[in-house]
Amino acid sequence: MPKVAYQGIPGANSEIAVRQHFGDEVEALPCRDFNHLFDALLTDAVDFSLLPVENAFSGSVSGAYELLLDHDLRIQAEVILHVRHALLANQGATLNDIKQVRSHPQALMQCERFLKRNSIEPVGWFDTAGAAHDLSRSPEPGVGVIASTLAGELYELDLVANEIEDEQYNYTRFLLMGHGDPPPSDYNKTSIVFATRNRPAALYHCLGEFAKRDLNLTKLESRPRRNRPWEPLFYLDFEGHWQEQRCQELLTQLLQLTSFVKMLGSYPAVRSGTVGM
Repeated sequence: MPKVAYQGIPGANSEIAVRQHFGDEVEALPCRDFNHLFDALLTDAVDFSLLPVENAFSGSVSGAYELLLDHDLRIQAEVILHVRHALLANQGATLNDIKQVRSHPQALMQCERFLKRNSIEPVGWFDTAGAAHDLSRSPEPGVGVIASTLAGELYELDLVANEIEDEQYNYTRFLLMGHGDPPPSDYNKTSIVFATRNRPAALYHCLGEFAKRDLNLTKLESRPRRNRPWEPLFYLDFEGHWQEQRCQELLTQLLQLTSFVKMLGSYPAVRSGTVGM
């Protein structure tokens, strides 16, 4: 039975993602924050840690990519979770009773139109499942939370409305972190981070190396480099495994073109066409 750390408390979407990937035969360990996710893995308290990195609706998760850079761990797999938000409240409450709702700011943003349509005031909370836990412990009339239906079951809250997210394509991408390199699968991605040299067309020349080898990019994002203001780092995902010859040639060339390259991992990935609604 694998032991997997996730951020949040029981009922969090991250726990749902853990169980989606491993099934019910998994020991899921809740962690307070992302730093504890990595600490649990580095101290061998768990076998893996599941890190949310981006949402299809609201973009990158703050702080996640910096932690990937800071630690010498490897991505083991990609997990895509279709996030469904529910409006929960204390027993007996109806939609007309709800005047204020608490949840994580990202969840509130993902349900913004629903809240406006029903004249419900959004209030930021540290976590979706945490909001459900706190309301269960301290019931308040007129107050609801946005969380998973699993959180509602765990904390004995009524389901007032389900699937209240504004967009159906509300997916969160997670990276399963661990030690060592996973074996290649039928479909793989490789994730790297690099910094270009300070010269004209530096990024253009780097990206051209992927085109020369017919390697498809699935993500490219620039983020600030903390120790060098105004010199960004580029986080990039591409289809392929580092053990393939063309990928090895690419990485060798990037080492010559850039000032810094770090391999985050080659891992089994989810094909975009297999992600359902």
